[in-house]
Amino acid sequence: MDPKMFCYQCQETAGCKGCTIRGVCGKSPEVAAMQDLLVYVTRGLSAVTSALRAKGESVSRGVNSLVATNMFHTITNANFDEAAIRERIARTLSVKASLLARLGDTDGLPEAALWSGEDADFAAKAATVGVLACADEDVRSLRELITYGVKGLSAYTAHANALLKYDESVDAFMQEALAKTLDDTLGVDDLVALTLELGKHGVDGMALLDAANTGAYGSPEVTEVSIEPRSNPGILVSGHDLRDLEMLLEQTKGTGIDVYTHSEMLPANYYPALKKYDNLVGNYGNAWWKQNEEFESFNGPILMTTNCIVPPRDSYKGRMFTTGSAGYPGCTHIEANEQGEKDFSALIELARTCEPPTKIEEGSIVGGFAHDQVFALADQVVDAVKTGKITKFVVMAGCDGRAKSRSYYTDFARALPESVVILTAGCAKYKYNKLGLGNVPGTGIPRVLDAGQCNDSYSLALIALKLREIFGLDDVNDLPLAFNIAWYEQKAVIVLLALLALGVKNIHLGPTLPAFLSPNVTKVLVDNFGIAGITNVDDDLKILVG
Repeated sequence: MDPKMFCYQCQETAGCKGCTIRGVCGKSPEVAAMQDLLVYVTRGLSAVTSALRAKGESVSRGVNSLVATNMFHTITNANFDEAAIRERIARTLSVKASLLARLGDTDGLPEAALWSGEDADFAAKAATVGVLACADEDVRSLRELITYGVKGLSAYTAHANALLKYDESVDAFMQEALAKTLDDTLGVDDLVALTLELGKHGVDGMALLDAANTGAYGSPEVTEVSIEPRSNPGILVSGHDLRDLEMLLEQTKGTGIDVYTHSEMLPANYYPALKKYDNLVGNYGNAWWKQNEEFESFNGPILMTTNCIVPPRDSYKGRMFTTGSAGYPGCTHIEANEQGEKDFSALIELARTCEPPTKIEEGSIVGGFAHDQVFALADQVVDAVKTGKITKFVVMAGCDGRAKSRSYYTDFARALPESVVILTAGCAKYKYNKLGLGNVPGTGIPRVLDAGQCNDSYSLALIALKLREIFGLDDVNDLPLAFNIAWYEQKAVIVLLALLALGVKNIHLGPTLPAFLSPNVTKVLVDNFGIAGITNVDDDLKILVG
């Protein structure tokens, strides 16, 4: 039986092989097909922009943004709206036609750069350009690894762009990389080299977003965040986009409506410029995959700013809104105007009619340990290491997910000696940030240092490099530092490639290795970088902690 679709870009792909009937994430075969086609036409557009740059021509920020936003739309759990994706395909074809007219000479361009959308309907074309269109398993694996890394990097640049920060060199490289995934003359060695080069640009993209966030909102501060709801009606904000949250906070000032963060938006509570809003009152809920229950009990409107959508229940779909690259059929989508401003009055008016959130937790949690805050603790950290009070740092960043096997990360955190500090970012933190692990004995240093969103993984890289400098080491791998990272979607892919570009080795990745890595590509990563999967808590403790 021919598969209705094929997608294996996320950790939860069916059987760790590929979704062929319907996405585990909930996307339909029709949406999967349109996402495949959007990637295809964006690769074609990128071939044209790369050819223009090779001639010394410029490419506008608008086109760069179109490429990044297209790829962001295809990240796992971001956009389930077939009509919205079709509209992006049509827009991309129109922009590409204009650029082809500027380019003139089309010799040597791939078919994706020349396809106009007129010789077949979208569905028919999509059936010929999906993942399995490449027959060579290793070439296909590397092309997809590069594509997924670009998707992750596109998310970072899109967030930076929302805060008016741009890096033309990063945009140009992403487009060059996408164009090269169409080049049949490139073999495995060429694509491995391109993958590693992507990691270097991943570092640049992460640095760009870090500068954008801290430039707009200040450096995160150590903050105690309430996880108990108040008695006012509320609006819940999920996803990652800080600019969306800022606009909502500004529009809800003085209305008597509270604003809560959810999942990856929790770290917004750490930024000085956002903490000044007294209508930002805390965090509600846990990791993204629990949202069916938590959105139900929240009672008020929910704003999904990026990926992390779980197909909503009918009981609350009417009060779930999307914006940016997020989308779901039946949910109202909030568009930005030409100045990038968004009108959230529909959420505010709905909130006035809703009951306050139902209490599901009590107490508070502490976070805000981004690079500047950890640097401020440098003397204490060095002393604690030298005196043996801290024996190891374990980076447990990344993603959470539905798989029962992810309880491994809770058990691993519980089993760590009290002298071990967890460095984290991303929603993986929800596996252990409410365990009450306390401080390292004899120090004031918390055993869980939360740097923020997956978007803030750059902080963990900077902390590692700073520790290497402080201890006078030539190699970051000589630090008392281990990596036990959970992954789920494509932003984790670019974080992994960025860490490899920074020279980090012996990363353990779980709960499974990516299905899109062929045996030969996996061997390259194992042989050259010591990439490994997870086994069980006891054996992995011996390997990672000793």
